Parts: sequence; C-alpha cells; structure tokens
Amino acid sequence: MNPAVELHGISKYFYRHTGRALLRKHVEGLFRRGRKERFYALKDVSFRVEPGEGIALVGTNGAGKSTLLSVIAGLAEPDAGWVSVAGRIGALLQLGAGFHPDLTGVENLWLNASLLGLSRKRTGEVFESIVDFAGIEDFIAEPLRTYSSGMVMRLAFSVAVHMDPEIFIVDEVLAVGDHAFQAKCQAKILELKRAGRTLIAVSHAAAGVADVCERAIWLDRGSIVSDGPLAQVVDAYQGRRPAGQA
Repeated sequence: MNPAVELHGISKYFYRHTGRALLRKHVEGLFRRGRKERFYALKDVSFRVEPGEGIALVGTNGAGKSTLLSVIAGLAEPDAGWVSVAGRIGALLQLGAGFHPDLTGVENLWLNASLLGLSRKRTGEVFESIVDFAGIEDFIAEPLRTYSSGMVMRLAFSVAVHMDPEIFIVDEVLAVGDHAFQAKCQAKILELKRAGRTLIAVSHAAAGVADVCERAIWLDRGSIVSDGPLAQVVDAYQGRRPAGQA
C-alpha cells in the first residue's frame, strides 16, 4: 500500500542577520556590515505515514513542528528533499486565515470553504451542519469583526472538518477556546480517525492525542530525535532522553 504521506531528506532554512543598530543612522549600515546566518527549521527529515495512521509531533517551541506541517500541507516549499501526499488534505494550522473581518459569517463560510476546495454545491449541502457545529447560529449574519476569537476559531474548525479530509493536519490551535468546544473538536477528530482518515497533529503530551495517535515523532532543532510508539517517545521527550534509554 502506498503511504498517505512520505518525506525524504526534507530541509528548510531561513536567513537571519546578525549584529544590531545602536543609533538610527546606523540602521542602513547594519545590513551592509552584518553577516547572514543560515538557520535550519528542518534538517534532513525523512519518514512515511501509512493511510489511517495517527502521528503526534512533539518537541519544544522552535523545534520545527509547525514548519513541518506547513511543508506537508503544501504551504511551504522545502529547500531540499521531496514530499509526497496521497489524498485530500484538511489543514488546521492558522484558524481564521483567509477570513475577512468586514464580511459576514455567511460570506466568510462560503469563502473559506472555496479556499479549502469545497464545491459550491457541496458547501450548500453542508452549510447548516457547519453553522450548527460551530454553534454561532445567532451571529452567522453578523460581520466577523463582531466575533470573539473563540467564535472565529469555531467557524474555521467547522468548515475544515466538513471538507471530509483524507489527511487531517492539526497544529496546537485546539488549545484555545472553551473546554466544551475542545471536547467537541476532539470527538470530531476521533470520528474522522475511526473512519480511516490519516492524522498528523502537534502535541506536547500523550494524554491529548492518545485516542487518535499511536505513533510519535520527536523533533529537536529541525531534526528527528526519535520515531516510535506514542507513549515511549513522549516519555523520552518529557524526560529529555533518547527513546529506548533508561
């Protein structure tokens, strides 16, 4: 069986300037004198994800988790290596991205659904279900600028899960919002997983993804430290020791 996702030798780097300007008049000269330093967000990352598998990405802030998700989702191009994706991706990386504050909830729903690849016919079929899941029926005709951040999050999540993705990619966006909606989101993700969907999620603890992920990949400074069973890798990561060592 072909993998749902496969990465081979993926590297992604950025440049940053070193040095600092003490006075305004030195700002222009800073970029002439300062040297550019290459910073690797990902370095020679390779792994494959089988269809229906659940993968948790763990690591400290800046380890490369979000960059890796962006590369898999096709939102960022690697500087080396290749990535292969077999299936329709639903990515929850920045909830609300592409939404416009002056448009109503209805208009943003249609716009976001279109950006995610839903046809107009399909959007019409699931429109009421999207609104109901988001729980914003009383505000759906109001401009998005009147929404709280939690309401925007709910609408964005609801649109994304209703596109029926074959591969679901989730950053730590579900840490925001009230506990009731977090539980609702977890239940929906579990429903997708039980339906055979592939899941790749960022998590710092096994408890949050134990029902939907059986494997974990530990990233540190853009490289894979460990790849294996969820509990084993998370325990190793939390203890800051290589998996398999006492």
